[in-house]
Amino acid sequence: MVELSSNFLFTAFILYLVGILFFGGAIKDKRHANQKNAPNKWAKIGILVTIAGFLSQLTFFVLRWIASGHAPVSNLFEFTTFFGMSLVGAFIAIYFIYKTPLLGLFTLPVAALIIAYGSMFPREVTPLIPALQSYWLHIHVTTTAIGQAILAVSFAAGLIYLVRSVDQSKKSKSTLWLEVVLFGLISTLGFIFVSSFFAATDYSANFNYINKDGQPATEEFTIPALVGPHQYELTDKNRFEPLFETPAIISAKKLNTVIWSLAAGIVLYLLLRVIARKRIAAVLQPWTKNINMDLVDEIGYRSVLIGFPVFTLGGLIFAMIWAQIAWTRFWGWDPKEVWALITWLFYAAFLHLRLSKGWHGEKSAWLAVIGFIIIMFNLVAVNLVIAGLHSYAGS
Repeated sequence: MVELSSNFLFTAFILYLVGILFFGGAIKDKRHANQKNAPNKWAKIGILVTIAGFLSQLTFFVLRWIASGHAPVSNLFEFTTFFGMSLVGAFIAIYFIYKTPLLGLFTLPVAALIIAYGSMFPREVTPLIPALQSYWLHIHVTTTAIGQAILAVSFAAGLIYLVRSVDQSKKSKSTLWLEVVLFGLISTLGFIFVSSFFAATDYSANFNYINKDGQPATEEFTIPALVGPHQYELTDKNRFEPLFETPAIISAKKLNTVIWSLAAGIVLYLLLRVIARKRIAAVLQPWTKNINMDLVDEIGYRSVLIGFPVFTLGGLIFAMIWAQIAWTRFWGWDPKEVWALITWLFYAAFLHLRLSKGWHGEKSAWLAVIGFIIIMFNLVAVNLVIAGLHSYAGS
């Protein structure tokens, strides 16, 4: 059943890619150019294909739940693919409200990248560790992911707004930071390429090391280790020797993944710049020339308005209840808890600045983009690098 469910996930991923092509066709249709992105036949096919992909991924989720006996959100593969599915679901709901094909052209690639990123991690169904054997797993984790997914729609809207509004004819802080954001997305693609390449070559290197509890442990690297674990010993002598070792609190294997992703992202970004001979944002800008800026701004704001209370419920309230049950305290300054609080405070500030200070347009778009960076830092860096009580989520 696990193998069958994986086929549904792959089908969903392909359908999302096809959906991107149709939404792109909707934007490029000349008969559609002066209609402010109202749906045409391309957009209608695009949304139908996207819905089919969402239903296929939902089938994957249900089949994996049946096979494992618990909600499949207990490790990075499961949580990240569910997050991607939730993002697609949020996009579908918002699409039927605003009927904006361009939102699909920007949202679906982000969702596809997130799903592909999650698929690079181990996919085996494993028994839940004692800390996760609770119905709060279903409640807390799924609600948090759905809240973050709705907030992520504001990122897509903010990115569209910035690509359209930032002047690409001259260098500025705005052009620089917009390129940094796009580089982050490209680095995710770089991680997928690197992981796929070394998986195809069946690379592995085994290490003995001392973990954060001061106990001997072993670790298998599936990508050449640029950084090694704390007090490591490389048992496979014919493998690449790490350049340096990390402190025990840092997960060397996961930090190594981040470094490889950034390196691959740099190579891929430079290659794209050489081919295009212009900034990546400048390449995307023609696709946004006919958008209704006020509508995109409203989509970004409404997404935060809906996603913020959902995230508050799942990421803070349900999390505190479960922490009290599992660890007899509702708060413990664990890295994951701290970053969830930072995320909450940021979006609270977003709404305050929007409602009280009148931060609309470009300012609001930048806030939406920064908010998504905070969410992804929590998903990638906190999960992958920093050892804590939530480290099981990075397996």
